[in-house]
Amino acid sequence: MRGFPLRGKNILLVVGGGIAAYKSLELVRRLGERGVKSRAILTRAGAEFVTPLSLGSLTGDEVYQDLFSLTDEARMGHIELSRSAELVVVAPATADLMAKMANGLANDLASTALLATDKPVLMAPAMNVRMWQSPSVRRNFETLTRDGVRFIGPNDGEMACGEFGPGRMAEPLEIVAAIEQMLSADAPLKGVRALVTAGPTQEPLDPVRFIANRSSGKQGYAIAGALARAGAQTTLVSGPVALSAPAGVRLMPVTTAREMQAACEAALPADVAVMAAAVADWRPQIALNSKIKKDGAVPEIRLVENPDILAHLARHAMRPSLLIGFAAETDDVMAHALEKRTRKGADWIIANNVSANEFGESVMGGDRNRVHLVSAAGVEDWPEMTKAEVAEKLAARIARELKGAA
Repeated sequence: MRGFPLRGKNILLVVGGGIAAYKSLELVRRLGERGVKSRAILTRAGAEFVTPLSLGSLTGDEVYQDLFSLTDEARMGHIELSRSAELVVVAPATADLMAKMANGLANDLASTALLATDKPVLMAPAMNVRMWQSPSVRRNFETLTRDGVRFIGPNDGEMACGEFGPGRMAEPLEIVAAIEQMLSADAPLKGVRALVTAGPTQEPLDPVRFIANRSSGKQGYAIAGALARAGAQTTLVSGPVALSAPAGVRLMPVTTAREMQAACEAALPADVAVMAAAVADWRPQIALNSKIKKDGAVPEIRLVENPDILAHLARHAMRPSLLIGFAAETDDVMAHALEKRTRKGADWIIANNVSANEFGESVMGGDRNRVHLVSAAGVEDWPEMTKAEVAEKLAARIARELKGAA
C-alpha cells in the first residue's frame, strides 16, 4: 500500500540500558501505526529503565531477555530470533552494545543475536557526550560502519547528566524514517554507499580569526538527504554550518580542508561521491596560538595551498565509481566547469553561477539554485529550482547512472 511502505514488515528491536530507553516505547508505537510487527530483546540494563510489561504491551509479544531460558531457546532460539525480522534496530545503542558487536563478543541474548543475525542492523546511539567522543567508541563506530551497520544520530542536545553535545538518541520519528529508507523495496539507491561533502571550511589565522567563504551547506545537506531517502548509505562530511544532519545520514563534522580530506579518506570505500563543499583554496602558512594584536602595522600573512580533495579522490586507489564535483563560478561558468572536469579527473561537474542577481541575492545562503550538469556526454542545463528539488533530481540522475553501469 503506497501510504504505508512498512506495512507487513517485521523488526527485531534491541533495547539497551540508558535513560533514552523510554523512547523505544514511542518507537514501537510509531512503527505499529505503520503496520510494522516488532519483537523486542530487552537487556538486563535496559530493564532498569523500561519494564518488560510496558514493552510487551506495545509489541503484543513476549519480551525476550535471557540467553539461557530453556523455554525461549526451545521455542524461539537466539538464532531464529535474530533472523526472523527484516531488520534489527538497536535503540538505544549503548557504548557497551557497540563494543560487543564491533569486537564479536556475545555474552547475553542481545549481543548473541546481533552476532548471529544475517539481516541489516540499524543503531541509534545514546550516551554521554564524553563517551561518544572517546577514542574507543569512535574506533568501534568506524569498525561497525565498515562492517555495514547503519547509524541514525546521535543528536546534539542537553542530556540527562546535564552536559550538552552529541549523544542524545535520535527521536522515534527520525528512526522510523531511517527504517523506511532501509526497508523500501523500490529504493533506487539501496545498497549504494554515498559520500557527500558540504559547507565551507575555516582556515585559522589565530584563535579568533579565520579564512572562510559564504557557503551555507544547504545544497550539500539537501543532496545527502535525497541520497539517503533514495536508499543510499550516506556519509556527510560537513564544515561548520547551522544545519542539522538529515535523517538517516551519518554526519562527520570538520573545520579545515585538511580535516575534510582525512574524513573523506575515512569514509571510503564509496560508490558515489558528491563533493559539494566550498573548500578554501588556501590557508595561512602559520596559524598563531595568540590573537594578532592591532599595533599600527599591517600583519603579513603568507598563504599556502590546501589539498585538492576532488583531484585526490580521482587518483585514489578506492576511487568512487561516480565522482561528482561542484564548480561555483561568478563568470565564464561553463568554460571553467568544462576545464575543471578534465583537470580534476571528475566524472561530472555541477556548475552554477554564484554571483548576485539584479536583486542583490546570492545562491550562497539562498534556497534556490540553477545548475548545469557537465559530463563526458555533454552539458545538461537544469531550470532554476529550490535546492531541495536540485538534490532530488541529482539523486535520481545518480540512480540512473549507477543502474546503467551495473
